[in-house]
Amino acid sequence: MKKTLLGKSLEELQEVARTFGLPNFAGRQMADWLYRKKVRDLSQMTNLPKAVRERMVAEGYCVGRTDWSLVTESVDGTKKYLFGGVEAVMIPDEDRYTLCVSSQKGCKMSCRFCMTGRQGFHGHLTAAEILSQYMGVEESDRLTNTVFMGMGEPLDNYPEVMRTIRVLTADWGFGWSPKRITLSTIGVLPTLKRYLEDTRCHLAVSLHNPFDEERRALMPVQKAFPIDQVVDLIRQYDFSGQRRVSFEYILFDGVNDSKRHADALLRLLRGIECRINLIRFHKIPDSDLSPTPMERILWFQKRLNDGGIVTTLRASRGEDILAACGMLAGRTREAGRTE
Repeated sequence: MKKTLLGKSLEELQEVARTFGLPNFAGRQMADWLYRKKVRDLSQMTNLPKAVRERMVAEGYCVGRTDWSLVTESVDGTKKYLFGGVEAVMIPDEDRYTLCVSSQKGCKMSCRFCMTGRQGFHGHLTAAEILSQYMGVEESDRLTNTVFMGMGEPLDNYPEVMRTIRVLTADWGFGWSPKRITLSTIGVLPTLKRYLEDTRCHLAVSLHNPFDEERRALMPVQKAFPIDQVVDLIRQYDFSGQRRVSFEYILFDGVNDSKRHADALLRLLRGIECRINLIRFHKIPDSDLSPTPMERILWFQKRLNDGGIVTTLRASRGEDILAACGMLAGRTREAGRTE
């Protein structure tokens, strides 16, 4: 069985070093090779004794990187990478390069509007598999921001997501500021509290409907973790400084885009230092949901802004390359079944 080094903390790498009779500083050397130099093979760690490297290989140790198998590029510059059946999307915007990463193979949350949820749940990604997305994209050295907003619910895979965040933010890892990282969740309460306590990274909550029964029809998680309880938890934390919270709201024609919905959103979020990101729905196959017309989207945005909550409209990116979450992986999986 392979023993993957990628995703290990400095302390764990130091323990590996001691296992092979090396001093603690060899663990920091391994971290440098893994996370700064982004090596693919133990043979490249040339400041470790060759005999030790050979022993490590013989005993099953490896770097553990996963390479992408397919990449598609949109006319707007957005690129979608496929890593062993999961997706990462790179979004360029002037001097910003944001990577949306996956944390699970599929998803068990079954949101009605999500292509990934239709594919079912096929397992958690390891920290090595998540980090491979950062290290494997062609823009790796230019990435400025990241969002855990790809396939899967990040807070349902909390240990591996937190292990990844630790590598991203540690001085022995990528050395990123927590301000460069946003985690998007549908509101898994037990681990949401842990995330808010354990990190200073940003938070994005997928809200999509302020009414209990209507949200439950879109998002079964509403039954276990009602959105009003999620919002009550968020109220306990300070988002007035550098840490931000936003609420994602996909607009569906005739479903959640009325005056009633806008006013309920304002009531629900009143008093929270936040922003609302409106998102135009990317139509998915065999769905009865349709995008709200742009005229009504702009009206909805104005009503929220006039009500006192900063509300932005997220630009649609990569529609020509199946950029809606899960669409490329789903299409590829279906193609594999018919060949």
